[in-house]
Amino acid sequence: MYDFVVVGGGLFGITFARYAADAGKSCIVLERRDRIGGNVITDEVEGIHVHTHGPHIFRTNSSEIWKLANRFAEFNSFVNRPKARIGDEIYSFPINLMTMYQLFGVKTPEEAKEVIAKDIVLAPFGHPRNAEEQLLSTVGKTLYEKFFYGYTTKQWGRSPRSLDATIVSRLPVRFTFDDNYFNAKFQGIPIGGYTKWMENMAEGVNVQLKTDFNTDIEYWRSQGKTVVFSGGVDELFRFEEFGPLEYRGLRFEHEIMDIPDFQGNAVINYPSIDVPWTRITEHKHFDIGSYSNINKTVVTKEYPATWSPGETAYYPISDDANHIKYAKYKERAESELRLVLGGRLGEYRYYDMDQVIASAMSKVKKLI
Repeated sequence: MYDFVVVGGGLFGITFARYAADAGKSCIVLERRDRIGGNVITDEVEGIHVHTHGPHIFRTNSSEIWKLANRFAEFNSFVNRPKARIGDEIYSFPINLMTMYQLFGVKTPEEAKEVIAKDIVLAPFGHPRNAEEQLLSTVGKTLYEKFFYGYTTKQWGRSPRSLDATIVSRLPVRFTFDDNYFNAKFQGIPIGGYTKWMENMAEGVNVQLKTDFNTDIEYWRSQGKTVVFSGGVDELFRFEEFGPLEYRGLRFEHEIMDIPDFQGNAVINYPSIDVPWTRITEHKHFDIGSYSNINKTVVTKEYPATWSPGETAYYPISDDANHIKYAKYKERAESELRLVLGGRLGEYRYYDMDQVIASAMSKVKKLI
């Protein structure tokens, strides 16, 4: 009998188990894949750490979370400064004073603010009802059409008019030359890759791989005082009664190139609607100065895709219908199976890595 049976060996499950074990509690982690790490994993290809499920840049404003992260690996000082390529033109991104100089020729914050103020389309009744109205009322028509309409449409597979305004509410727009995408107090990537970082975090924790909780729910419930579940609650009930929750999928094309550098930057976005991928990642640039002796590079094209149950889920579709459906599944999971839900899938929320860790820490503290 364990204090905690933790379902899922991703970032939430391993963080929860680490904190619980450090507090003297017995844990077993069940992971259906053949290794831990979830979508955070990195694979070594040609000596380069490749972000298998898309670029992950760790950032946080929490000293406690940053201290925890650095406990299991040293982090480099990488800061994400993506660029946006539209045709043969390359722009500074996220939107900042350099971007607006490139587009409008403005050179000062006041000039930029005047241009944007004239270009803004205010939302009806003063409250944006969808992503398009949110962007038009904050960045204006020109920037919206050039940088956001195509990218958002590709990313979510639907018009920004049909997306919740909160999806784009955190996109940064700056009236300075600051092109630091996240602007968090602490930022970086673990030296040695995320997989090694996760393995170090799980050291000493009982992890059982290739084990699917859903195939023997009653047995695993009997093995612990508390079951912490970070999988999909709809799959837990075989999608019965309410149907599957909706997610957006991704498809990755990884390519090894016999050149030392392909694009000169870690991430370049492709906002145009006529380009099928949303961004190209060149993984060498995440590890600052580590690959000077490697004359090859690995690049990844990222394609948004429709999602079906059984495939890897990346982005929850945040709309009223799915939130109502999730609430029904959550009620069943907590009342019928007495599960504690957590993580991106378990809570059906788009979490950044530090938010996943914060959620796990909070739940451990509350339960203990």
